[in-house]
Amino acid sequence: MSTAAKRGLRRVAPAVAAIGLGALVLTGCSAGGAGESGGGSDTTEFTYLSFTENTAIADTLTALSTGACTAENEALPLKVTNQPQASYDQQLQLLAGQGALPVLFASGNTPQLAKDLQSGGQLVDIAAELEKAGASDDILSAASSTISNLYGSVFTLPSEFNVEGIWYNKQILADNGIDAPATWDDLTAAAASLQTAGVTPFAAAGKDGWPITRLVGNYLFRSIGPDALQKVADGDAKLTDPEYVEAAAAVADLGAAGYFGEGVGSIDYNTALNQFTSGSAAFFYMGSWALGNFNDDATNQIGAENVGFIPFPDVAGGAGSSDQLGANVGVPLAMSKAAYTPEVADWLTCIAENFGTESLGEQGVLSGFAVNGEVDVPPLTAEIQARIDATEESVLWFEALFSAQATTTSQTNAAQLVTGAITPEKFMELVQADLG
Repeated sequence: MSTAAKRGLRRVAPAVAAIGLGALVLTGCSAGGAGESGGGSDTTEFTYLSFTENTAIADTLTALSTGACTAENEALPLKVTNQPQASYDQQLQLLAGQGALPVLFASGNTPQLAKDLQSGGQLVDIAAELEKAGASDDILSAASSTISNLYGSVFTLPSEFNVEGIWYNKQILADNGIDAPATWDDLTAAAASLQTAGVTPFAAAGKDGWPITRLVGNYLFRSIGPDALQKVADGDAKLTDPEYVEAAAAVADLGAAGYFGEGVGSIDYNTALNQFTSGSAAFFYMGSWALGNFNDDATNQIGAENVGFIPFPDVAGGAGSSDQLGANVGVPLAMSKAAYTPEVADWLTCIAENFGTESLGEQGVLSGFAVNGEVDVPPLTAEIQARIDATEESVLWFEALFSAQATTTSQTNAAQLVTGAITPEKFMELVQADLG
C-alpha cells in the first residue's frame, strides 16, 4: 500500500549501565571551541560514531550521502566509525574529555551520559538549530515528547520511533465475541473469557523481564499520570507508596489468574513472539519493532491482516490517557557543538528532511522523522504510522529513569512478581532500594 505521510511533529531502547563522567566531560573542554554560531574550522568530514551492532543508521546515512544529501556530502564527506556497545560509553567519555567528539554520534547507553554532555556545553541544541532552518516539523511531535521525557529538552535526533502497546489476534477476539479492550477492566474481563474458552490470554517473555515491567510502568502512567516515574526520579514519590504498589499488584494479579499461561518465567522473547504469531495467545505487549515479524508471511502464521493494535488501556479513575503512547527513539543521535559549522548545519537539515523517508522506504524502519514523500509499506505498518502521526504526547518505560542497578533488579525480579514468588510490595521495595 502506498502512503504519503504528511509533515508533522512526531518516538527509546532500554537503558543499559550508567557510567559516571569525569571532570573533563563535565567542564566541556574542547579542541575546536566552536558553537552553533560557527567555527569548528577543523571539521573536514561529517564523522559518525556508531554502535558496532547497529548498522541501520549508518546504512541510511550512507544512502543519503549518495542520494538526497549528495551536495552536503561533497562539502563535508561522511565518515563512519564503529565502537562495540559494551565499551561505547567509555569511548565517548574519552573523546569528550579530549575535546574530540565526532560530528554526529550515538548518544550512549543511558540518558544520563547525554545529559552530562549537554550540561557540560558539548552538544548542539538540535531543536533550536532545526527551528532556525525551518525544519522543526521534520521531527514528529511524539518523538519530541519522548526525547523531552528522557532528556528534559530536544538535543538528540530520533533514529527510530518505536511505539509500544498491546497487539491482539483479531480472529481470536472475534471468535469469542470480544471487542478490542479500551480499559484495564475490559482487558482483564477479556482475559477471563479467553481463559475459560481455553485460549492463553497473554504471551510474555518473563525470562527477559522487561516485557513484564513494561506492564507495571504503563499501569502507573495510566493510573497516576504521565509524570508518575518522573516523580520517583525527582524524589517526590517512592515506588513503595500505595498507589505505586497498586500497579505491581495489578500485573501480579494477571499472573495469579494464570493469564500468562504455563512457565512464563522461562519464556524468552522469541518464544513469546512465536506464541502470538502462531495463534497460541490472544494478546502480546510489544513495540512496533515487531512489525517486521508481523509482516513476514513465512513466520507469522495468523497473517498480518489478523494483527490489531491498541495502546495500553485506560485505568478507571486514572490521571493518564491511552492517547499517551508508550514509546522509544531507538538510538538517539547527538551532535558535537565544537564541530558544528555551516556545512554541518546543512547536513542536519538534510537529515531531518530525508532520514524518515529513506529509513522507512529502504529498511522498513519507522523513525521519529516525518516521511516527506510516497513510500510503499504494508497495511499494518501504514496503520501504525498513521497512529504515530496523530500522537502528540508519549510516555517512557518503567526503567527509563532508573539507575543501572535498579534496572537490573527490576527486570530480574519481574518473573517472580507474576509467578507469586515475591509480593508486589516486595518487588517495589527491592527496586526502590536501588534508587536510594
